[in-house]
Amino acid sequence: MNATLEAMAQALFQSWFVNLDPIRANSGSEPTVAKQVAADAGWDTRSLDEIAHYLNGVALQKYPPGDGPTLPVIKIAQLRKGSTIDAGRCNSDLPPAYIVQDGDVLFSWSGTLEVELWCGGVGALNQHLFKVTSKEFPKWFYYLWTRHHLDEFRRIAAAKATTMGHIQRSHLSAAKVIVPPKAVLEEMSLSMSPLVEKIILNRVQSRNHVALRDALLPKLLIGDLELEDAERIVEDV
Repeated sequence: MNATLEAMAQALFQSWFVNLDPIRANSGSEPTVAKQVAADAGWDTRSLDEIAHYLNGVALQKYPPGDGPTLPVIKIAQLRKGSTIDAGRCNSDLPPAYIVQDGDVLFSWSGTLEVELWCGGVGALNQHLFKVTSKEFPKWFYYLWTRHHLDEFRRIAAAKATTMGHIQRSHLSAAKVIVPPKAVLEEMSLSMSPLVEKIILNRVQSRNHVALRDALLPKLLIGDLELEDAERIVEDV
């Protein structure tokens, strides 16, 4: 189901911001002309770092685990697999901005470049990862625009003459974004926001189901839990 939802979100984004179909439908113009028509209609062009804040993670070895509460450390490896199972731990007493929640947009800007909706549970943001947020624009907008530029960012990183390719903040500034008027953006959000929220919900539910399965199965195998009881627990969830 999520693959279908993600394909729908990408198709809508492609239609609206790459093909400029809303503008072309009204003007009957080709894409090259549509860009000027869009500008005349109040569509703006900004940089990626003007529509969202890209918070770089911290070196979490500065927050070693102690006797108190801890958090799993989210590194590139955790981002790629979408899970903090077997992740290292750090002290939970770190600035709140560096705590990651389900649904946050994470972008690994060094090594393996990925942009994901994080659904692996609460964790701590390690260095080489951006947490992407915005006070002005909805999540779907800055998430899909960051993904839109991902291939170009990967090409930039691959061209680096270093052992670990990466991008710099200047590349965020160079990446351009087409911003529709507020009323148009709000109308788009009526379709797009539910898609993205459903993707997040499905991933979180899938993670919880896997955790429940892993907790119940050993008890079933050794006879500590009856099948009927396990089925009832699953139904309650």
